Amino acid sequence: MTKAIIPWAVTAILCTCANINATGQDTGSLPLKLWYDRPATFFEESLPIGNGKIGACVYGGVEDNILYLNDITFWTGKPVDPNLDAGASRWIPKIREALFAEDYALADSLQLHVQGPNSQYYQPLGTLHIIDDNGIKTPINYRRELNLDSAFCRDSYMLGDTRYTREYFASNPDKVIAIRIHAEKKGAINCRLSLTAQVPHQVKSVCAKSSDFDGCGTFIPKGSMVMTGHAIGSSYESIHYCCYMLAEPIGGTISASDSTLTVKGASDLTVYIVNETSFNGASQHPVTNGAPYIESTNDDLWHLVNYSYDELRQRHIDDYVKLFSRMSITLGKPKAADTAIPTDALLKRHTDNGGDSRYLESLYFQYGRYLLIACSRTPSVPANLQGLWTPHRFSPWRGNYTVNINLEENYWPAEVANLSEMTTPLWGFMEALARNGRDVARNYYGITRGWCSSHNSDIWAMANPVGEKRESPEWSNWNMGGAWLSQALWEHYRYTLDQQFLKETAYPLLRGASEFCLDWLVDNPREPGELITAPSTSPENEYKTTEGYHGTTCYGGTADLAIIRELFTNTLNAGRIVGDDKKFLKEVEQSLSRLRPYTIGHEGDINEWYFDWDDWDPKHRHQSHLIGLYPGHQITPGKTPLLANAARRSLEIKGDKTTGWSTGWRICLWARLHDAQQAFHIYQKLLTYVSPDDYKGSDRRRSGGTYPNLFDAHPPFQIDGNFGGTAGVCEMLLQGDEEQLLLLPALPDQWAEGNVRGIRARGGLTLDMAWGEGGRHVEATIFSQRKGKVKVTCGSRNVVAKLKKGKTTKVKF
Repeated sequence: MTKAIIPWAVTAILCTCANINATGQDTGSLPLKLWYDRPATFFEESLPIGNGKIGACVYGGVEDNILYLNDITFWTGKPVDPNLDAGASRWIPKIREALFAEDYALADSLQLHVQGPNSQYYQPLGTLHIIDDNGIKTPINYRRELNLDSAFCRDSYMLGDTRYTREYFASNPDKVIAIRIHAEKKGAINCRLSLTAQVPHQVKSVCAKSSDFDGCGTFIPKGSMVMTGHAIGSSYESIHYCCYMLAEPIGGTISASDSTLTVKGASDLTVYIVNETSFNGASQHPVTNGAPYIESTNDDLWHLVNYSYDELRQRHIDDYVKLFSRMSITLGKPKAADTAIPTDALLKRHTDNGGDSRYLESLYFQYGRYLLIACSRTPSVPANLQGLWTPHRFSPWRGNYTVNINLEENYWPAEVANLSEMTTPLWGFMEALARNGRDVARNYYGITRGWCSSHNSDIWAMANPVGEKRESPEWSNWNMGGAWLSQALWEHYRYTLDQQFLKETAYPLLRGASEFCLDWLVDNPREPGELITAPSTSPENEYKTTEGYHGTTCYGGTADLAIIRELFTNTLNAGRIVGDDKKFLKEVEQSLSRLRPYTIGHEGDINEWYFDWDDWDPKHRHQSHLIGLYPGHQITPGKTPLLANAARRSLEIKGDKTTGWSTGWRICLWARLHDAQQAFHIYQKLLTYVSPDDYKGSDRRRSGGTYPNLFDAHPPFQIDGNFGGTAGVCEMLLQGDEEQLLLLPALPDQWAEGNVRGIRARGGLTLDMAWGEGGRHVEATIFSQRKGKVKVTCGSRNVVAKLKKGKTTKVKF
C-alpha cells in the first residue's frame, strides 16, 4: 500500500498567527502550535486529533505510546420508545395548582412524577498501545506538538544514537487515523502494537505472511488487527463496532500473536486505523436495523490501497486547511519568545503573571476552531460534552448533550469564526430531536402541537425530561431545550443567507418549537393579560423565598420567557421571509406581545425568578436569566440601557470565579455590555492553569479554567468552555446585525493593535480588519453576499458602507 516515504524535512503548511499592523503590512508570523517537552501522563495532557467522526488522544510515550480512540457514534442504548411515560401530563394541572397556591414544596415534589429516564452514555472505542522494544528507557531531546495550521500531531526523541520521529493525523476525506514512525538509523524500529478496549470486545491479528477471514467472513489483510465489540449493555440492544488497524513496515519483519503485532528491524512503520459502528440513525435499532459496520470498515480499509501515505497526508492537509485557514487573528503584540516555551509552562506563567502572553490568547482562540473542525463533521451527530474525546468507560455527565447551555455553547463560534459547515450535524440532530419531541410534548405535557426538548439528550435524540422520578427538578424538569437550541437555526440563516436552508430546515423546526411554546404558556393569574410558563425552573439554579423556602420549581421564570421571546421573534422573522403562514405568525405575534416583561430586583439586578427572590447561591455558575443579553438580542446598552445596567449588576453579584464553560459565557456577556477590560479579565480567568484531574502533586491546582493541553476545565473536561472562549473573543472584536456593525466594541488595552481576517457577520458579511492605537486607527474590508448598505460604527464614529453582492467594500477610521 505504501508507495513512498515522506521526507521528514518537509514541514506542514503554516497559515499562522499573522502579525499585520493597522496599515496592512505583514510584520512577521508565529506558528500555531501546542508543544511539550515530555510525553503525556494524564488525559488532560494528551493531544487530540479527529476527523469529525473518529479521533484519538495521543500521549506520546516512548516505552508505551498510548492513543485513546473514539468514534462519535459509539453510545449505549437504542431508539426512544414513542410511548414513554404516556399519561404523565396528568400531573401538570396539579403542579400548576400548587404553584398558584404558592405551595412550592408541593410543586417540587409533584415534579418528580413528570420525569423520565436519564440519557445514554457516550463510550470510548478502544486503546492503542505502541510499545518500544529497543530496551533503552530514557529518551533525550523529547518534543511533542500539535500543529493547528495543518492538524498534525508529532513527537520526536533520541534513544541512544538514533532519532525517532512520529506523526499522527486524522483524515476526513479518507476516514482514517494515520501514524508514521521513522527512525534515522536503518532497522531501528522494534515495537509491539496492541488494541484493547474497556467495552466488550475481541481482537484478532494476522501476520505479514498470510491473510485470513474473521468470524463474520470478512477478509482481514495481512499485517492487520481487527477488533470488534459493542457498547456496554446487552449485545442485542447496543451499538456494535468494527475497528481495523493495519501496520506496514519498511524493511524488517512483522509477526502476530493473539492481540499483538510485533515489528522488528524496520526503518519506517505506517499504521492505519479505521472504524465504523452499527449506528444507523436515531430512530433505527442498532442491531435489527443497524448499519453494515463490518462491511463498511472493510471498505474503508481497502479504500486506502488507492493512495500512498504521502497522498493521504496531502489530501488531509487540503481538506483541513481550506476550513481552518479562512480566519487568522493577532491580538496585541505576540512575542516570538513565547513559542519557545512549552505550552503547559506558558499557560502556567500566563496565569501567575496576570495574563502576559498575547500569543497564548491567539493560540487558544484558534484551538477552539481546530477542535470544532475535528469533532463536528458527522451528519446528525453533533459535538457532545467531550467533543468526541474521552478515555472514560462512563464519561462525566454521561458525555451527553446537555441542552440547557452546553450544546448551544458548542456552536456559538461556528458562524462568526467562519466554520458554518460545522453546524451541519446539529440540523440533522435537531430534526430527530423534533420527531421525539412531539411524543414528549404529548406524553409529558398534554400538548399536541409542536415539539420540545429537555435538559439532556444523546445520540438517540431523546427529548424527555430526565431525573428518573427521583432527581432534583432544577435540572430534570426543564423543557426549554428545543426552544433555545432553535436559535442556532435562525443565526445560521443570518450569517449565510441560505434561503433553501431557511425554507426546508430552519422554519419548520422554528415553527414546531413555537407551536409547543404557544400551548405551554398560560395566563398569569396575578397580572391579567400576561403570559407565563408554569411550571418553570431556571436551569440548575435554586431560589430562597422571602419566607425562607429553598426550592427549584416556580412559575414565570425569566430564562423561560427570554428563550420564548427570542424564539418567537426569530420565528416571525423567518416566517415573513418564507411567506404563506400569516395566520400562524399572527398568533405568534400576539403571544409575543403578552409575554411577562423583565423585572429589576432589590439589588439592581435582573430578577431570575417571578418574584424578587434571592438565589440560594448568589455565585451560581448558571446565568440563564441573561440569555436575552447573550446569546439573545433583547438587551443592549444602546436600546435597553436600564436592563443592560441590571444585567451588569447580575454579573457583578455573581463575581468572577466560576467553572470553565460558565467563564466562556461570561466573556460573551461582558463583551455585549461593551466592557472591554472586564471581558478581557474574564478571558484571563478562562486561561487559568488547572492541573490534570488525577494529578496528586503538592502544586495541584483545581478550579475552572484550562488544562495543560488547553482543554477546558469545568472541571472535569467539558469542551464547551473552549468554544465559549473562541466565541467570546469574536464578540469583543465584532458585533452587530444586518443594519449596523460595531467594530471593536469591547477592545481591551492589551489588544491596542492587532488584526483579524475572515471574521463573519450577520447579513452574509465577511470582514478583514486591522487596528492600531487602541482602536483609534481601524481599516476594514467587507465582503458581502448581498447588495445594500450597512452602518459601520467604531466607538463614536460612523460611516455607511455601500455593499455590492460578491464584492468588497473598504472602510477606514
